Amino acid sequence: MNLALWLQATARIHGDRPAVAHGTAVRYDYRGFARAAALTAQWLRERRIGPGDRVGLFMDNTPDYLPLLWGIWWAGAVAVPLNARLHPREAAWILENCAASLCLCDAAHAAQTAAVGPAACTIVGDQAFLHASEHAGSPHGIAPRSEDDAAWLFYTSGTTGKPKGVVLTHRNLRWMTLAYLATVQSVQPGDSMLHPAPLSHGAGLYHLPYVLQGGVNVVPVSGGLDSAEFFALAAHWRNASCFAAPTIVKRLADWARVHGPDTSGLATIVYGGAPMYLADIEAARSTLGPHFAQIYGQGESPMTISVLPKSVIEDSAHPRWRARMASVGFAQPMVEISIRSAEGQVLPTGTPGEVCVRGEVVMAGYWNQPEASAAALRDGWLFTGDIGALDDDGFLTLMDRSKDLVISGGNNIYPREIEETLLLHPGVQEVSVIGRPDPQWGESLVAYVVPRGEVSAGQLDAHCLAHMGRYKRPKHYRFVAELPKNNYGKVLKTELRERELKLDNS
Repeated sequence: MNLALWLQATARIHGDRPAVAHGTAVRYDYRGFARAAALTAQWLRERRIGPGDRVGLFMDNTPDYLPLLWGIWWAGAVAVPLNARLHPREAAWILENCAASLCLCDAAHAAQTAAVGPAACTIVGDQAFLHASEHAGSPHGIAPRSEDDAAWLFYTSGTTGKPKGVVLTHRNLRWMTLAYLATVQSVQPGDSMLHPAPLSHGAGLYHLPYVLQGGVNVVPVSGGLDSAEFFALAAHWRNASCFAAPTIVKRLADWARVHGPDTSGLATIVYGGAPMYLADIEAARSTLGPHFAQIYGQGESPMTISVLPKSVIEDSAHPRWRARMASVGFAQPMVEISIRSAEGQVLPTGTPGEVCVRGEVVMAGYWNQPEASAAALRDGWLFTGDIGALDDDGFLTLMDRSKDLVISGGNNIYPREIEETLLLHPGVQEVSVIGRPDPQWGESLVAYVVPRGEVSAGQLDAHCLAHMGRYKRPKHYRFVAELPKNNYGKVLKTELRERELKLDNS
């Protein structure tokens, strides 16, 4: 069953309702939304792009993003949304890796990517076909797809430093949507989802329940997070929700504490994507009120491993309330959670181990990476690489994250990728990158560099900017004579983190 059937059905039932808005202005009602998606599919088919073909989306948040995404599905193709903050060379690598036939961009991204993109991929920066005349003829129907056909390639960094394409099927996205409606919150026609966060990530996944139920997806005119705009949009659209990394939650709460906005239009702020400190969520809750729910997931099990719903967050009379608030909640109804040893043995309650999950939402595997898929998917379970423990009531507390992962501003960043980039510079002999706590971004990156000759932090910063997204570059460079290593020659990042703690405390 092709997900695009949801949009077609909603357009028939709620055709005149707002579907996609730009700020307070309605860009598409559901009838127009479905027609724009169908015209996109028709345009793709005219270029011989159809079921199973990969189509990139490389653009900032715009009201046209969603019709393009649904048009890709309408044609039976596979959407490959790319983080708009990636360097064009990084985007080009992804497009080549998945053998994308075409990439739909805004004008700025098209100009940058065309210069470095793979020759086999056509870069398109003009979507005039979205607004074709009503007399353009009847678009073709929705391409048949099976539940296990790929719908979304979700590229996420891997431990090797190269991105891995998580294959999310129509089944995965369907069950993810139902999980949201079952445990995060219900959605009624006309409810709104605000999108200050990138549509290529978790926020984009969370627009699906609103299409299914006839809600309105709202793209801010600013294209990102402007706190004053956010609260004004919530007041305008009412019953407004959003997905937010903890850094966004903190910024909203800090702004609201000073300006005292009207919060009556808020429904739910779903936070996740990075650790939320207990003090921060308590402060946000005291400022913004009972509008919070937490989810824990990965691209490999999108938004759907565990949930800490509003009912639990607001049950402050419970004797274990603070412990539950420090957890990431309990298993969502479409999955099972198991804590296991490195050998795969189930561990007793309360014992830390690797968080494993299975269910209808777990990915089909990594795109063209059978070895990585086999390592992550074992005996029907996804081994997440995260360390946690379950209590007697089934609440999951995370102890650590995937090895070496740094989460800065809600973005997952693997140091290995940055290390490999820095090692391309002739002035770098050795390098090790770690994360350190950052009050604004959650974590920031620190590069410990063993130089080869004379090299400056400014030169390395410019080198990083030339090869990868700005948000991945280190904030600090520490030049050292040597890196700490064990007997096997492996760099001891734990020791580097201890050095950073000593610097903070000195």
